[in-house]
Amino acid sequence: MKLRLIAFFLCTLLSANAVVAQSTLDFGRGEVPVTIPDSYDGSTAMPLIVLLHGYTSSGQGQDSYFQVSPLADDYGFLFVAPDGTRESGGNQNRFWNASTACCNFYGSEVDDSAYIRSIIDQMKERYNVDDNRVYLIGHSNGGFMSFRMAYDHSDTIAAIASLAGANHMEQRDAPANPVHILQIHGTIDETIQFQGGDIQDNRYPGALSSVRRWAAYNGCNQNGVGREIRDLEASLPGHESGVLKFETGCKPGGSAELWTIASGTHVPTISDTFSAQIVEWLLAHPKNN
Repeated sequence: MKLRLIAFFLCTLLSANAVVAQSTLDFGRGEVPVTIPDSYDGSTAMPLIVLLHGYTSSGQGQDSYFQVSPLADDYGFLFVAPDGTRESGGNQNRFWNASTACCNFYGSEVDDSAYIRSIIDQMKERYNVDDNRVYLIGHSNGGFMSFRMAYDHSDTIAAIASLAGANHMEQRDAPANPVHILQIHGTIDETIQFQGGDIQDNRYPGALSSVRRWAAYNGCNQNGVGREIRDLEASLPGHESGVLKFETGCKPGGSAELWTIASGTHVPTISDTFSAQIVEWLLAHPKNN
């Protein structure tokens, strides 16, 4: 219930300031906002960033909150913000079928992993996409979905950035290819708890556990190293977010990193540079083929 109430609040908040995308494309489930930077002329391969919204939200609503599409011109990347499907019951909220914990509450058999992969593949058919720089950004349910995509499609995804999402809970073999992982999480998040928890009795791992699991998948040394302090939350004073990096001994093309927002909530008041910091981190972490 708490997840639904906060998600409903987030959806309402985001809808108030919807971003108008430059264009839309139909990837099989209806029109999806797509941003093409002014500098794109097809002669040079560009990175692709896919933004995955939280439970009850939408691609357009999530971009209104994160403000990623306005950065496409400055940083030179293609951008897509798709919508999840609607639930069969309740308020028919949009969701991603990401993990046992979040957020397939009505037993849908929808294959969102295949759908998002098809978006990536179709973008590559339409535009000159850099195969080594395909990235995902996800919030909450979208963060869970980003982790799933990294595991299911390690051949394609170079890096993900998850805010308040989590990895799968069960033990698995490492994926075939390394993927760079960034988890961002507030310590007082009451919806997706920093230390891990459960949704309808389905458990999910904590932020550090999620990052350590991917550090292991990527062959990294398990002794993370603290680095710079970042300003991610506008309502908290100073540079409130600690950085823990796992990048020693990793397989080429793999690393794991945790940005911890001290006293951060599930829907932080993001700083003016929040999204730019994420985009810069992603672009600095290409796939190594």
